[in-house]
Amino acid sequence: MRKIITLLMIIAGFSANAQEAYKGKGDTKFQIGANFQSGGTGLIAGADFGIGENMSIGFTGSYILGASEILGEKPEFKDKLDVRARFNANLGNVIKIDEKLDIYPGLSFGLKNFGAHLGGRYFFTQGFGVYTEMGFPIARYNSNPSGFDYLNNQFNVSLGMSFNL
Repeated sequence: MRKIITLLMIIAGFSANAQEAYKGKGDTKFQIGANFQSGGTGLIAGADFGIGENMSIGFTGSYILGASEILGEKPEFKDKLDVRARFNANLGNVIKIDEKLDIYPGLSFGLKNFGAHLGGRYFFTQGFGVYTEMGFPIARYNSNPSGFDYLNNQFNVSLGMSFNL
């Protein structure tokens, strides 16, 4: 019981000190987390740079660590890596939600596809928060993907930590 009460007090303390999730032009975020998709689980890292009151641009890089073999073949490095340039519409203040939370839909151009994503960040303190994001391809560069072409080229979910820089 003491552990539960202590945990609740810590969470309350973080929440009391929470800061604005997106500040607009000049805001810089770094995120690192886990990426989950069919056929493998990996790491994802990225950064977003505020260019306007409700817009940011950035990049992400992901690498699948636990990729499955297909017909006895292991994926190569190029099959497991993806890098994307991205644009976000940061909607936290537009839809009048808690300033500690930012919801952001966006578009991305990667090595494997043109895609879209929807994410959210919640900041406990001025410099630390958590995020979750889901993404999916809109147009694959290979119109008939097979085998390892599906890695980093399908619906995926990421979750992890977010930091203000």
